[in-house]
Amino acid sequence: MTSSYLVLTAPGGTDSNHEKTRFIRDGFTILGFLFPWIWLAFHRLWLHAIAAFLLQSLGGALADRADLWPVGVAITFGTSLLVALEGQNLRIRNLVAKGWDEADLVSADSLQTAEEIYFSNVRTDTGDSRPAPSPQWDPTAHAPRHGNATSLGLFGFDGGR
Repeated sequence: MTSSYLVLTAPGGTDSNHEKTRFIRDGFTILGFLFPWIWLAFHRLWLHAIAAFLLQSLGGALADRADLWPVGVAITFGTSLLVALEGQNLRIRNLVAKGWDEADLVSADSLQTAEEIYFSNVRTDTGDSRPAPSPQWDPTAHAPRHGNATSLGLFGFDGGR
């Protein structure tokens, strides 16, 4: 399943080897659902972590009462669901507020694939002013061969059958 990854670059530009470049997947976080306030605190979203802790504590206290347990369960579940769905967005907004730049949006199946796609489009500075060597193209090596090659009974590229 394809996910979207937002690429963020560090404040003040990127470093030469792009170690500070961050890829954040936009989507549901299972750990954010299971441990909402711990997940928020781990990502240094302190105020959101405190709010999630207080809401889950309130939900737990209401769930202990016999007449208010549905409300308590709803508050606890709602807090977990909200963090799971919007936690990554909170991380992105926090980093952008600190000066990080949104460089790109990449659609890929995994983080490794997203990194390969992004870094394949990034120009790298080799340090010298000479252009990078390019392979020599031999047009005769890749020229179409004419003959009676068939394409499963369909018309071939050479126009014949």
